[in-house]
Order: sequence, then structure tokens, then C-alpha cells
Amino acid sequence: MAELVIAQKKPYHYTATKSEKVAWCSCGKSAKQPFCDGSHKGGNFRPIVLDVEEGKSYAFCGCKKSNNGPMCDGTHKNV
Repeated sequence: MAELVIAQKKPYHYTATKSEKVAWCSCGKSAKQPFCDGSHKGGNFRPIVLDVEEGKSYAFCGCKKSNNGPMCDGTHKNV
């Protein structure tokens, strides 16, 4: 079974330049953090796809352990 990788112990701050669907990396292995590049293939992890809105800012979880899906909930402070 593949193990989760902590990509970083802080959130990834992102401001959408256009409204679109993005795929948040849930395994921590992507080279395109916080977004998925397919590095999870062959394992149990799957990206979480969500809609972002142009001009809106997001704080994506970097430790991959948030209880709020792809959004940071401060869990990294205890990792």
C-alpha cells in the first residue's frame, strides 16, 4: 500500500486566474503541488477535483491530513 507524503507543513496559497476545475493532490507525491500530476497511479490515492472561481483565493492543504478535504484546517500545526 502506498504511503501519504507530507508535501509541506503549511498551506499552499492559490488565487485562481480563471474559473475552472482543479485536481488537488491527495498523496503528496505530485511535482505540481498542490495539484495532481498523476504520481498517485498504482496506489490507493485519488485526486479531489473541485471548481475554483476566478479571483478567489484558496488555502490548499500541504500536509495532506486536513479534515476539511483539500482545504487547510490547521492540522499541519500538529504534524
